[in-house]
Amino acid sequence: MLLNPRKAVLAEFVGTATLVMAVVGSGIAAQRLTDDVGLQLLINALATVATLGVLIAVLLPISGAHLNPVITLVMMIRGEVPRRVGVAYVAAQLTGGVAGTLMAHAMYERALVSTFHRDRGSHGTWLGELIATAGLVLVVLLAQRAALAWAVPAWIGAAYFFTSSTSFANPAVTVGRALTDSFAGIRWIDVPGFVIAQVVGGLLALLLARALIAKESE
Repeated sequence: MLLNPRKAVLAEFVGTATLVMAVVGSGIAAQRLTDDVGLQLLINALATVATLGVLIAVLLPISGAHLNPVITLVMMIRGEVPRRVGVAYVAAQLTGGVAGTLMAHAMYERALVSTFHRDRGSHGTWLGELIATAGLVLVVLLAQRAALAWAVPAWIGAAYFFTSSTSFANPAVTVGRALTDSFAGIRWIDVPGFVIAQVVGGLLALLLARALIAKESE
């Protein structure tokens, strides 16, 4: 139960903005540091994982550290977050994602908004997003609360490298990344496919978690 919904919504905005700033900012830094795409991905992944772990540890007592509309949707379905608060969370997460990209661009003195052109849309990529998001939701639902600050970043870090999509796993992050032409970018035309895959993955994970928990209690 949330002690202060207003503070919780603010935490979701600040947390999501910080997460996207780390994703986009580290992508820009990686491109400046090296031309090796594999090393760029590693830099991007390490910065994202570290930032995510800190954000969960700090914000978990305030808002639950969702930082992700799919997580919020799942928690609303489970009855753990009131619908009104959940809608406010999603709005805060989406605006936070946009703000994070703008801040990253401002830090590196780039145009605040730019357009990515490389194709990220394919059936294999969408399947990768479904798997990345389903795994993330399963971790959130099945891991002990005290383990979330390392378990969630561990999954995201691994999924960066084994999924075909490099694990966006978050509609708010996806929207934020659609505003940059840097290493972390995505074309606007590819965003709907990613978001649909993320939502489907989250809902499938919810069903699987229910099945797993039911088996354990039998």
